[in-house]
Amino acid sequence: MPRPTTAQLAYGSCTVILSTLAMLLLSQTSSGLAITVIAVSALALGLLVAMTVPLPKKTPAAATASADEQDEHRVPTASAAQERVPAPR
Repeated sequence: MPRPTTAQLAYGSCTVILSTLAMLLLSQTSSGLAITVIAVSALALGLLVAMTVPLPKKTPAAATASADEQDEHRVPTASAAQERVPAPR
């Protein structure tokens, strides 16, 4: 599993903190069970937000490099083989 990015950690943490505070203030509860339910739901919401943050896109240079790597692994076709043959001297 890839490591989370800084944006994923930041968005997830902010979501957990702010949603916990909002739910506790809106519910005005003082029972332990309700606080536990709110905390668990805030953690689940934070995890959902962190996992849905889009990953950074590849830079054009990285995309070109990966395209070149794919070309190296491709089996040359007849026309491609003819283009690479040098002309006789």
